[in-house]
Amino acid sequence: MIYTTTLMSSRGGLIGSLINKVRQVVAKDWPPSAPSRANDTDHRPLTPPRPLAAASISNTPAVPSKTLEEQVGLPPRPKKPLTPYFRFMREQRPKLKAANPQITTVEVVRQLSKNWSDADAQLKERLQAEFKRDQQIYVEERTKYDATLTEEQRAEIKQLKQDLVDAKERRQLRKRVKELGRPKKPASAFLRFIASERINTPQGDKQTYREWHQKTTAKWTRLSDSEKEVYMQESRKEMELYRKAISVWEEKMIRLGHIDVVRHGNLIDPPEPKPRKTLASKDI
Repeated sequence: MIYTTTLMSSRGGLIGSLINKVRQVVAKDWPPSAPSRANDTDHRPLTPPRPLAAASISNTPAVPSKTLEEQVGLPPRPKKPLTPYFRFMREQRPKLKAANPQITTVEVVRQLSKNWSDADAQLKERLQAEFKRDQQIYVEERTKYDATLTEEQRAEIKQLKQDLVDAKERRQLRKRVKELGRPKKPASAFLRFIASERINTPQGDKQTYREWHQKTTAKWTRLSDSEKEVYMQESRKEMELYRKAISVWEEKMIRLGHIDVVRHGNLIDPPEPKPRKTLASKDI
């Protein structure tokens, strides 16, 4: 059972990485060289076809994120060339989409993977030669690029990479905790007041949420202790129930072996904190 789960997870990760790579290849090739319109009076800008898998995830347009180098004020580093397999996908995908416009991204990956296995040796040799040529150019450009970086810039990029890893681990932990049914911590007295004010004195038409929130916060600070006590009592009552529920839940998690989701203060032998290197400590 453990082996099956591991195999399925690795296979899913492989398919996901292939789909992401396909989207990158599609973005590079867009827009088409000779676009055609059914109606010449339609002057709306062309947009690349959006995969169905992506459309089901988010309705917001994709915004290209900055690279780590760009975040520290550097030009983007040279990009690695496409491998022969992804060059094959870039060439064959438009033909596959033209023959079957309704095909999904997952089906495209599966079909092109099969076509690649059946491709003749001469085609693979050509793509391999193109890859080696571009790889040599990439190595030279990357060597020149790395030579321009200072030690401070290298350290800052390394720190940003570690921040991304830490953020990913936190997201995975939050998702895991939610899936395991961790009791939700109740709102504080202040948040209860904010929620009540959204009903009693909602945001005005010409008022931004920031302005409304600042005004409501100021109103909270002017409340007397007796007026705040109403919200404090509700918060204390639910907090007591939460403490009991979280205690029962954490005992259950310990019995099931999910030690990573239990608060360290409730463990007999809490794990050692991860050492975190910062730029400031490095300078010392």
